[in-house]
Amino acid sequence: MCQKCSDDRLNPSRRHLLSGGLALAGLAASAPLFGTAFAQAAAPDPTAPAPNAISPDAALGRIMKGNARYAANTRINKDYSAGRVERARAQYPIAAILSCADSRIAPELAFDQGPGRLFVVRVAGNFVNDDGLASLEYGVKVLGVPLIMVLGHSGCGAVSATIKVIQEGVTLPGHLPELVGAMKPGIEAAIARKPKDLLAEATAENVRYNTRRLAEAKPIIGELVGAGKVKVVGAVYDISTGQVKLL
Repeated sequence: MCQKCSDDRLNPSRRHLLSGGLALAGLAASAPLFGTAFAQAAAPDPTAPAPNAISPDAALGRIMKGNARYAANTRINKDYSAGRVERARAQYPIAAILSCADSRIAPELAFDQGPGRLFVVRVAGNFVNDDGLASLEYGVKVLGVPLIMVLGHSGCGAVSATIKVIQEGVTLPGHLPELVGAMKPGIEAAIARKPKDLLAEATAENVRYNTRRLAEAKPIIGELVGAGKVKVVGAVYDISTGQVKLL
């Protein structure tokens, strides 16, 4: 056997590497041209509707179906690297979630939505303040979000603390009294009804109160709600089951 044949048998890919290298060199030389062509082909049509240009009810249906999948442990969103290039260009969330800051809640997981699909504002007690309102206004006015959900949850510590302040006169440290002051209106209404499960009812009433505030918020959200372009809904997340119940 000649030396060349022997070398080729021991390294059968050598010839392929050589030809592949030449091909790559040629591709590299024309990379700017290919890159420009690809960018032009992938550019979105400016006249086409945005991916989140759907009705509020359609958006609500999507996230509630996602929650059903999450509760049943049948999630479909598992590859979070998918769509990174597109997300670098723009974001098109289908819903905004005003959620509690509780670490046991992850809205993207709870509604089985991938990155870029939810615009989330979080604060302990899921109440509306000026900063949160401005963020949600940005979501509906600039990003075109058709749905806002105020999401409370079972066993909320912020709600429980507010109940103790109202009923027992407990004094909280730091800036916590400001948080309690923002949550009092809805929770006081629940206490007045003397429900059997005060924590659950206070949690739900706090959600309802803030849902009403957002639906009437001037000058942006209330106007869009009145025009039927945005819907504001309230819901409570059950930590033990993973299920979201609309109020």
